[in-house]
Amino acid sequence: MNAIEFDHVGKQYRLGLVSTGTFSDDLTRWWTMHVRHKEDPFLKIGETNDRSHKGSSNYVWALKDINFNVEQGDVVGIIGKNGAGKSTLLKLLSRVTAPSVGEIRARGRIASLLEVGTGFHPEMTGRENIYLNGAIMGMTKAEITRKLDEIVDFSGCERYIDTPVKRYSSGMTVRLGFAIAAHLEPEILVVDEVLAVGDAEFQKKAIGKMGEVASGGRTVLFVSHNMAAVRNLCKSGIVLKNGQFNFQGTASEAVDYYLKAYADDYTGIPLEDVPRTDNTNGLIKFVDISFLNENNEVITPHCGKFLRIRLKMKVQEGAEKCYVSIDIHNILGDPIMDFPSFVTMNEFKLTPGIHYADLDIPKLPLTKGTYRLGLWANADNPYVNNDCGDYVVNVVKLVVEEDDFFNSGRQIASHLWGKVVLYDHSWEIR
Repeated sequence: MNAIEFDHVGKQYRLGLVSTGTFSDDLTRWWTMHVRHKEDPFLKIGETNDRSHKGSSNYVWALKDINFNVEQGDVVGIIGKNGAGKSTLLKLLSRVTAPSVGEIRARGRIASLLEVGTGFHPEMTGRENIYLNGAIMGMTKAEITRKLDEIVDFSGCERYIDTPVKRYSSGMTVRLGFAIAAHLEPEILVVDEVLAVGDAEFQKKAIGKMGEVASGGRTVLFVSHNMAAVRNLCKSGIVLKNGQFNFQGTASEAVDYYLKAYADDYTGIPLEDVPRTDNTNGLIKFVDISFLNENNEVITPHCGKFLRIRLKMKVQEGAEKCYVSIDIHNILGDPIMDFPSFVTMNEFKLTPGIHYADLDIPKLPLTKGTYRLGLWANADNPYVNNDCGDYVVNVVKLVVEEDDFFNSGRQIASHLWGKVVLYDHSWEIR
């Protein structure tokens, strides 16, 4: 039996404006969509929601032609890059906003945790908001009271439970919100990427609670950029790209598809042209990367062999104190190794122009597999803001081939593929 059905669902937005522009048209839209349950009468052709390119239309599809079903008791991970439409999909399901086209059918009560403080009244206390949220979900006062102590204990906010929520930190707010959503026994639990606000202890508790909810036969939709959590917690997965349905399969298949597609998005694109994060000041820019041997010849990295990673950098303005770092992540995006220059040498000075930074690894300790590199550079300049110079996250691929790491005449077994970092050691059996 399907708990959730998306039937040709789409959501269109007009850039720069919230409404149609006139009160009469807003009223017509509301009457058509919410009373007659018809499509938005002001729909335009619109464009795909690719936020990295400038379009020619002010109308974009945040979601377009979404079709899928979720069976009762399934735990579905929804993944995709920022701007793919994940949060919009959950807001449509939670009825925070209405679809422009199509129909969504959900069977059972829905508890949603979409953003920090969603559904909370800031002037009401934590205790009052528990009852308010429960009532919104259709719970009786007796049902909420029966669960109250358990909710407060799980949230860890007992000391502040009778304090107005407006005085809570963002972490406290999300802890209480998740505790309410998970303990009031909804048939469908919808969780956006809000667990990242909580500390490590709470994230562990929250993921464990979501596992309990799922094992109890209830349906969970989980949006996260934590690929390990999606793989371990979810049964199935959905990948969205630019507001469109891209892939559906098991959680492991969806994660693998997404990670491969994410890396392949930039295949053949010069490192200089790869999109950056917003917190870079442009003083330094990575323009190329090479994998070399001791003789500066381009090589394929091998387990246990020497590897020189050479970064070519373009420096826009001189800086007195500079640092560089390379992070190595596994296929799930989890960091496993870090090579920051500031722990092995002093800061260095860079003048405008082209510079090279070489990282030498005498004996590469990675098993066979594909890894991702994070590249970071910092340049302090008193006349420029304090953002980092450049930061490229998990785009560059490092493909390591199998080899004889321990000089034992045997190559590392294939079952260790990308799972461990090796270290010289010896055994003695007596």
